[in-house]
Amino acid sequence: MYPAVQLLIDGAWGPSASGETLPVLNPATGETIGQLAHAGIPDLDRALAAVQKGFEVWRKMSAYDRSKIMRKAADLVRARVDTIAPLMTMEQGKPLAEAKMETAFSADIIEWFAEEARRAYGRVVPARAENIYQLVLKEPVGPVAAFTPWNFPINQANRKICGALAAGCSIIVKGPEETPASLAAYIQCWLDAGVPAGVINLVYGVPAVISEYLIPHPVIRKISFTGSTPVGKHLAALAGAHMKRVTMELGGHAPAMIFDDANIDTAVNILAANKFRNAGQVCVSPTRFLIQDGVHDSFVEKFVAKAEAQKIGNGMDPTTTMGPLANGRRVPAMESLIADAVQKGATIATGGKRIGNVGNFFEPTVLTGITPEMRVMNEEPFGPIALFSRFSTLDEVITEANRLPFGLASYAYTSSNHTAMSLGTRVEVGMLSINHHGIALPEVPFGGVKDSGYGSEGGLEAIEAYLNTKLVTQAGI
Repeated sequence: MYPAVQLLIDGAWGPSASGETLPVLNPATGETIGQLAHAGIPDLDRALAAVQKGFEVWRKMSAYDRSKIMRKAADLVRARVDTIAPLMTMEQGKPLAEAKMETAFSADIIEWFAEEARRAYGRVVPARAENIYQLVLKEPVGPVAAFTPWNFPINQANRKICGALAAGCSIIVKGPEETPASLAAYIQCWLDAGVPAGVINLVYGVPAVISEYLIPHPVIRKISFTGSTPVGKHLAALAGAHMKRVTMELGGHAPAMIFDDANIDTAVNILAANKFRNAGQVCVSPTRFLIQDGVHDSFVEKFVAKAEAQKIGNGMDPTTTMGPLANGRRVPAMESLIADAVQKGATIATGGKRIGNVGNFFEPTVLTGITPEMRVMNEEPFGPIALFSRFSTLDEVITEANRLPFGLASYAYTSSNHTAMSLGTRVEVGMLSINHHGIALPEVPFGGVKDSGYGSEGGLEAIEAYLNTKLVTQAGI
């Protein structure tokens, strides 16, 4: 079932020039399930020539015609969910139901951007003198280099592809080597929808080699990256040295603030579902659970029950609700963070250990008595670990929410409008969702502040990142 994954350059799939390949592992079994073409510099040179050629074709196509192709791609993705999703589960580990949801949701994102592609409006600025017009035009910035992670193999690339193509740009995607097949199958939908050769190119290889070659290259005019903050800072510095436009969606450490007046059952149900989704390997996953004194014990008890009710197993098993960690290196990372917290006084309310010795399975974990000096309260765990600590006052919880340099997502549950308004104005974050989980929809901004990056991959702002603004002013002859 699992294909040999090749490179997509100039509209054709093929091996690398060297013939070199990389293995793809199943995180549930540890077994090699396929091989992946490994791009070298000659392949990148071909991709750069292709993306430049594709840009010249795509930018001249009307927004109306681009939109039609995008909508057709969305239709094809929906039609192929049952084919694409199993590939994602095999290579990434998430339950098949989650893989199907991600694949289907990517079609919704394509469709929304397809409509917005027809609305990249400029404007007319009233002139100060007679017989003069002043036009503000929006033009595609140029070929894009995008770097995407393994936790959401389709949707992280999808947002970048959609923003670029809606604006009239072409793109080279450096996809995730751990999870290549589902992304390749998704991109095939674009080809079958009629995207011209060279508009979308897909390469895999050594991330540092590819980024350090593509970012400075004069063909590339825009960079988009999703990943860790340290890597993002390095790539942003490299792009800045060459005056390249950049969108950075980086790490998070999301606080979830639960107040005494919250609907506790609603909060537990929503937050537990989102904590253990994709085994916690989500940049906007709720992580620091800050619970007001009056409801702390009740909330912990109910949350622990949700954690212990998770069915851990191979994502292909329909009864599984949480699959393995996607990479073997995440297991010792979890163990190290937990050991440090326990040594400094934390209590393991449930979980805390690897499951078995086959695959990368790890128990859903709840730690209580958490304090700020513990590593896990300062480093993004990126796994199924929920951290619980108490607070007494609004000022106290806002101080903790803003303590870290991260500022991606945050959550709050309260029945007080005053509390909600205070959080909305005082929490330093790119996204705040109160009393529900309302982020990551196609039509709303998606991005962070501080060390969580800058720019947006959702809403109108996502397309703006791929557009240049040009003033054209003319006096009558």
